[in-house]
Amino acid sequence: MKLWLLGTGTPTPSLRRMCSGYVLRVGDEYLVFDHGFGAHHRLLELGIPATEVSHVFLSHHHYDHMGDYPRLLLTRWDQGAGKIKELDVYGPPPLKRITERLLDDDGVFGPDLISRTENQCSIDVYRARGGIGKRGRPAPILHELGPTDVVRTNDWTVRVAPVNHFSPHLVSYGYRLDADGQSFVYSGDTGPSRALTELAQNCDVLVHMCHYLSGTAPSKTFSAFTMGHLELARMAQDACVRNLVITHVTEQFDRPGLRERVLREMGAVYKGNLFFGEDLMSVPFEDPLPVKLD
Repeated sequence: MKLWLLGTGTPTPSLRRMCSGYVLRVGDEYLVFDHGFGAHHRLLELGIPATEVSHVFLSHHHYDHMGDYPRLLLTRWDQGAGKIKELDVYGPPPLKRITERLLDDDGVFGPDLISRTENQCSIDVYRARGGIGKRGRPAPILHELGPTDVVRTNDWTVRVAPVNHFSPHLVSYGYRLDADGQSFVYSGDTGPSRALTELAQNCDVLVHMCHYLSGTAPSKTFSAFTMGHLELARMAQDACVRNLVITHVTEQFDRPGLRERVLREMGAVYKGNLFFGEDLMSVPFEDPLPVKLD
């Protein structure tokens, strides 16, 4: 497997950090985990076209985790010209209702899709790209997941765990993917979660929200629904995680000096490999190795 970080930021606008998004290559497949605003631009920077993405897993329905979901859907459909399999999309409810309100005739992109499937100008473009016959509408295969579901293919398995984030207003999940003896866990957004700690046991890579400096949470609710740096270090150590990636980074400690403090304090608790996530970073599933010194 190979993992890239597409967006390591938050809803706060940033030119350096896009909203949440991650892409995993498993064999010949590309799987996207969350696709917030700006994540699709990072996907393009990596040279991965939307038509190569086969599956999407959404952790929850905050816009900074799924704002670019429509872009991926529509770009993949438009550029695929009816020649590729429909996109498999997984996530908590109301995934189906959200997607219908994007793609139906009276949905957000309804007028666009009507024109692109009925106007001769767009039909000409479709045929120039290799499309044959009548141009169909995008029809992603939608899977609304339950909190303990398991998704299995011939090449990989994804397990779901419920996490603590903005309940009862949102349903939020973490995911674990296992393939060919390697494992990847993505927290989505969450505070301390026993279910996620169990899901992450002995995983190779954990990508986890690290939202604030421990001790600075403005309320108990805030600290229950988001993760502080020391709480994350203890969780990763308890789960025996091999590689821990800090993401969903706020401006609170995304600056020189404070960043080093976070790594130093977390490293006193967590004894695995620690990565301060950056957009476009590639994360190893083994121990990081130095390059040859020239």
